Amino acid sequence: MIELSENTLLLTDSRFLSQAENTLFIAIKGERHDGHRFIPELIEKGVTSFLVNNEWHAQHTFEDKNLKFYAVENTVKAFQDLVKKHRSKFKIPVVGITGSNGKTIVKEWLNTILSQKFSVIKSPRSYNSQIGVPLSVWPMQENHEIAIFEAGISKPAEMQALAEIIQPTIGIFTNIGSAHNEGFRSQKQKITEKLQLFRSAKTLIYSQDYQSMDQEIRIFLKAVNPKLELIGWSTKQKGAIPVEVYLRDHFSEISIYWNSEEYTLRLPFIDEASIENGIHCFFAAYEVLKGQMPEKQILSFIQTGFDQLKPVAMRLELKDGINQCSLIDDSYNNDFGGLQMALNFMNQHHIHPKRSIILSDVLQTGWPAAELYAKISHLLKGAHIEKVIGIGPEITAHAHLFDEIETFATAEDFLESKPQHQFAHELILIKGAREFAFEKIVNAFQQKVHGTVLEVNLDAITHNLNYYRSLLKGRTKLMVMVKASAYGSGSREIASLMQYHRVDYLAVAYTDEGVELREAGIETPIMVLNTQTDSFKKLIDHRLEPEIYSISMLRSLLSFIKHQALSSPLSVHLKLDTGMHRLGFEPKDFDELVDLLKTEKHIKVASLFSHLAASDDKTERAFTLQQIERFTAAAKTLKKKLGIDPICHMLNSAGILNFPEAHFDMVRLGIGLYGIESSQNHQEELWNVASLKTTISQIKSIKAGDTIGYGRHGRAEEDMQIATIAIGYADGFNRHFGQGNGEVFIQGKRCKTIGNICMDMCMIDVSGLSVSEGDLVEIFGNEIPIFDLAKKLNSIPYEVLTSVGGRVKRIFYKE
Repeated sequence: MIELSENTLLLTDSRFLSQAENTLFIAIKGERHDGHRFIPELIEKGVTSFLVNNEWHAQHTFEDKNLKFYAVENTVKAFQDLVKKHRSKFKIPVVGITGSNGKTIVKEWLNTILSQKFSVIKSPRSYNSQIGVPLSVWPMQENHEIAIFEAGISKPAEMQALAEIIQPTIGIFTNIGSAHNEGFRSQKQKITEKLQLFRSAKTLIYSQDYQSMDQEIRIFLKAVNPKLELIGWSTKQKGAIPVEVYLRDHFSEISIYWNSEEYTLRLPFIDEASIENGIHCFFAAYEVLKGQMPEKQILSFIQTGFDQLKPVAMRLELKDGINQCSLIDDSYNNDFGGLQMALNFMNQHHIHPKRSIILSDVLQTGWPAAELYAKISHLLKGAHIEKVIGIGPEITAHAHLFDEIETFATAEDFLESKPQHQFAHELILIKGAREFAFEKIVNAFQQKVHGTVLEVNLDAITHNLNYYRSLLKGRTKLMVMVKASAYGSGSREIASLMQYHRVDYLAVAYTDEGVELREAGIETPIMVLNTQTDSFKKLIDHRLEPEIYSISMLRSLLSFIKHQALSSPLSVHLKLDTGMHRLGFEPKDFDELVDLLKTEKHIKVASLFSHLAASDDKTERAFTLQQIERFTAAAKTLKKKLGIDPICHMLNSAGILNFPEAHFDMVRLGIGLYGIESSQNHQEELWNVASLKTTISQIKSIKAGDTIGYGRHGRAEEDMQIATIAIGYADGFNRHFGQGNGEVFIQGKRCKTIGNICMDMCMIDVSGLSVSEGDLVEIFGNEIPIFDLAKKLNSIPYEVLTSVGGRVKRIFYKE
């Protein structure tokens, strides 16, 4: 029986440890990871309580009598059961939200409305998974008056466990769409599975405009929960609660006819999704509030909350800052759970060893202020934050609870102190509640950029990494290519994320790339593909592992290291040429290679590897199999003659997919990590990683017969409207895209270029569109696949990605 204090911290990821003495670590064994591996490391850090599986417990003993192990059959289920029991102690209104889209926005908006009066606990960000839901529910305490939790599933038989943990009294089914369709036989099955959340709810809110959803609710859900009250609204279905929407310039007027009353509200949005989310929030807030306040006050209370609604920034952004700093921009809200998540995100990045935080008052926790800021102080100390700037009256009043903190009443006061010079070469988390206008601080601290940015989706990187990992067998290792600035995405940031996800190796093209990663705090082994003889000293000083591909290079290296005082042998990787005919040892070199290495004590052969020439080409399958056969034979020969057993690897991204029989000891993941499957046979499994975006600089009306751009190559055949956008060939938008050969995406439409592409800008035809200066323009991304650009250039996506100019700033984000 697991008995825990309500103050116990539940930890499922060893990398997020903050308070060892008060933590229960839950060791979760998945398909590609096993949390039990990190128990010794956590014991060294002071953790004493562990939830483990029976198999692991039977195989391990520890002499320390202070250690406590709870051994169970399934740690995830035991974790969920523990939180389910905790949840059952509370009799407050609990709103459970599921659906294909809008869950997080409805949750955040409903929290904005209800927290005007009540102490609300909610899921941090989009914590809605089998692990995320129990982590969200565990912090429930007696001081909370309302709870709002979201639940998401990706395959059958997942929702029942979440329903038992959340135990919603009020349900919201936002909508049904195509998200995660691949995990279900049909949309009907997906709806039925999601409805499991509401088997014991008292009320369900949904839109009857989703007819398949409405049908399953009436047929399936009402059969298992006949007392369930349905609040089904519609803008077009008869028999539902009628809702009328009137679009104005900058807001929507919503009239709801319900319970013989007409309720009219103003919503500060005009897009369809926001209107749907707002209507859900009205009904949910009304259900919570009835009985809590006089009926006549409810509409006014909800409208006051509606007036405060803002677009929900769904992502954390990592961007370049002033004075060689990096910023984590999380300036849209500030609750305790969100602060924990932001610190966890900070912990993933080793760009700078020094860490600072600019933090506003933390709102809507329901805890007494002294208890809250004591918790925050402890949390920041566990996260190794060196500099704390507090902004707001509450954190200022409780500054004595922090070891060291500088406080200001407002963001304006902070900026008036001209603080920028106090920060240099550090990672800064900017975390503020919306009312403190922390966007002003972000603007003051971020490195100024021109209108073009490359947005890099770290969630997509993680998804793609996990997809390729799922294809590997047994203990096959994984090397990730971060050469050429991680294919244009940003080597330090991607390498840091890969280290966080514990890949086995990184690979760079040149020694200086490896040095940069070491200086950024990367400790993962790094292979250097193109080693120059004049960089041997840097290799040794920075613990980099060179690729050796010729006898002459090997002799040069051996000559160099004879004069070095090595504390341990230098790891090298021997490249074998099996048919690519670019670099590598051939069989005729093997005897001399063996003679040089057999008695050499200063060098350790870490791996033998080769490179496939056409792993993505089905018509060359026979040649690829021949390469694999040659490599197998060559590796066997060298291992026998040298008496070694190094790692063997041959496959690139396409090879991982197409030749699973040749995974050997390790595979090399390159372009696939960045969302591009070169053969395009499995492209649907990958998420888009990079989006190149710019803005409109100016708009002009052009008369028929006028010319546009250099050389007068753009000509208006009729009156037209053009926009100049802030990207040119110096940024990676190739000159071949000029004169209508290229397209960009603006306001739901593809627009052709007109005239030549200039160095820093180009012109596009926006005739018929209502656009404004400053509007966002996608060059490639989710709307214009990078394959489209590569095809027009008669090239490959690699070239498009790596051509994005260095002056184009990278913004890394996580949802």
